[in-house]
Amino acid sequence: MVGFTYATQSPVRTPIMPSMAGWRLVVVLGGVVMLAACTRAAEETAPSSPTPTASASIGVPSPKPDEGRLLPRGETVAAHPRKRYVEMRKRLDDPASVFVLDTRNPFMHRVPMLVTDARRDADAEPWYRVLLPVKPNGSAAWVRGTEVRLVPRDQKIVVDLSERTLDHYVDGDLADHLSVGVGTPSAPTATGTFYVWIRVRYSSPTGPYGPFALGLSGFSEVLSEWPGGGRMAIHGTSDPSDRGHAVSHGCVRVYNPELKVLRHVPLGTPVIIKR
Repeated sequence: MVGFTYATQSPVRTPIMPSMAGWRLVVVLGGVVMLAACTRAAEETAPSSPTPTASASIGVPSPKPDEGRLLPRGETVAAHPRKRYVEMRKRLDDPASVFVLDTRNPFMHRVPMLVTDARRDADAEPWYRVLLPVKPNGSAAWVRGTEVRLVPRDQKIVVDLSERTLDHYVDGDLADHLSVGVGTPSAPTATGTFYVWIRVRYSSPTGPYGPFALGLSGFSEVLSEWPGGGRMAIHGTSDPSDRGHAVSHGCVRVYNPELKVLRHVPLGTPVIIKR
């Protein structure tokens, strides 16, 4: 597969997604998104600023509210940023661990981040632990409650790599069960809990990504040198033989006629990829 560019937009720079080992500002510019199955584009290093440490998360966590019931019981929620740049902490009990996250994707949409926990600090202020759309997969940090608003997510996508299937749930009920293409043994689809980070439409359904793609918050774990860090996606394919086979560079391929059931999946929707 080659070429992952925005339809109706001219190519613009996409910066390198930051490594969680360093301290730098996460900045995403509009124009070109690179996924695990994509080609090269220009990159730009983001300004220096702290970034958080990693925290693994497998499966959609069922948020359990503390005594103050900071989260709705039994619901999956995402934290929608109230502004573009949001201060976060990699450790809730350490004010010195603050960093600034650029919450917008290349389409300039502020992306809701999946919430995995909620607590109050020493001043009884609410904080939410959210998954971040940066490397390494599973990275998380804490955001102050006043910086976000909680939005429910009533849809969920579960990809089973062993069965090579995609299950789409709405309001807890299975709405769609699809046979899909997944990563090859040399470029496997990464497992874990992710969420929809960007939606990209294409003018030609016969192109390498079909009519549209759902770019995810996670990355390939073997294509680290690819532009954009090898961001994964769920996208279309015009080849029906892709279904049920290991054929991609890490993305999940859905046959175009079946992809339409995912066209209204909102940003911040959890995507669980398991073996």
